[in-house]
Amino acid sequence: MTQTAPIIPVIVCGGAGSRLWPASRESFPKQFIALLGEQSMFQKTLSRLAGPHFTAPVIVTHEDFRFLVQSQLMAMGIGGDILLEPMRRDSGPAIAAAAAFVEARHPGAIMMVLPSDHLVMDVESFQQAVRRGAGAASEGRIVTFGMIPDQPATGFGYIHPGAKLREGVHAVERFVEKPDAQTAARYIRDGYLWNSGMFLFRADAFLAELASFEPAMVDAAKAAIAGSDQDLGFVRLDGEAFALSPKKSIDYALMEKTRLAAVVPASFGWSDVGNWSSVWEASPQDGKGNASSGEVELLDSQNCYVQTHGPLTVLVGMEDTVVIVEDDAVMVARRDKAEQVKKAFEGLKARNHRSVVSSLRVYRPWGYYQTLDLGSRFQVKRILVDPGQKLSLQSHHHRAEHWVVVQGTALVTRDKEEIILRENESIYLPLGCVHRLVNPGKIPLEIIEVQSGSYLGEDDIVRYEDIYARV
Repeated sequence: MTQTAPIIPVIVCGGAGSRLWPASRESFPKQFIALLGEQSMFQKTLSRLAGPHFTAPVIVTHEDFRFLVQSQLMAMGIGGDILLEPMRRDSGPAIAAAAAFVEARHPGAIMMVLPSDHLVMDVESFQQAVRRGAGAASEGRIVTFGMIPDQPATGFGYIHPGAKLREGVHAVERFVEKPDAQTAARYIRDGYLWNSGMFLFRADAFLAELASFEPAMVDAAKAAIAGSDQDLGFVRLDGEAFALSPKKSIDYALMEKTRLAAVVPASFGWSDVGNWSSVWEASPQDGKGNASSGEVELLDSQNCYVQTHGPLTVLVGMEDTVVIVEDDAVMVARRDKAEQVKKAFEGLKARNHRSVVSSLRVYRPWGYYQTLDLGSRFQVKRILVDPGQKLSLQSHHHRAEHWVVVQGTALVTRDKEEIILRENESIYLPLGCVHRLVNPGKIPLEIIEVQSGSYLGEDDIVRYEDIYARV
């Protein structure tokens, strides 16, 4: 197959990742976490889309994650379009909006739809599978990728491949839901494939086929794109139009109904990293089957996964156990019960527990801050400002602040003064002064902030100027 035009990757990254709590939070879900290596799952997805076969990506995400997406793209030196969903309407409307966006700008283009939180171990085999599917996609097929199973898993949907359409591509006989263990074993014997949730198709062909089953979804997608606004480099979808879209997954909306579905059987070390047990499976293990991250000691233990971003964590005499340690939460589970972490997450959420929403580290468009200590009249924060970024020009009614630079260079506005601070230098900002912090340098700026006063909430901020339009 000779591919004449590169494929436009579309990465959907709006999920919450509740099964990977407490590392994954609603404000910082699993796709943005470095679970396996130094890159986040989102960044790993971007990495395997490099090369002449692909263009710059289109990212579809919720507006809550816009600066996380932007920051991680910038860290990799990658550009792209970022579409902001005003509300979550499931995968069908998100993909439809992306297709409408692509078709409006590149008529007839092929797009590759990928979840942002999946793992692919063999990138070359992945790209070969994409190239095999591109021919069928160019002919108007809605192509998906079926993983060749290595075990009768009950956590995946399955695809029954049918007649051969071309080399390495088959028609889809049917999609089936997640089976029980006995049915899964039968599916494997009968040549079924795992449903990976990845798709390849021409944007115009996809929209035409979707319109035959869900015309309201297509109409809403096109209207949301037509009424979209450019906002600080983001494409903000029209909220009223997008809200009219039926809330359905792409599987229910289209894939289980269309006669144009095709599947590429493939094996490239794929995992949806759906729970802590799958993280263990994908991680390097020692001779006793243990995998760990952070400061961990394992004695007389086997087949365990331990991850700590906090204190030293020691396991003695444990088997088949998952232990996840964060600054504000610890989760311990049997590895075969890892799916039930979602139930714990949902229970905590029902009680409005803060640990399901955010961690002690809070991300902002300019970087992040992390609470180190908190008392009745003081708070200590570590603040990291990315190169070239600046906080808003602001003041506080109830607190004074003391900043100490521990890395990089800071440009500080204090009322009518502008002051350069370098490592080991500090400045006092009295209550009520108008101030701003800027990183003018080429490396991250890190400061320690000590707040003191009668009220230390984040809502005690009066903004006068802000490059992120928060005034």
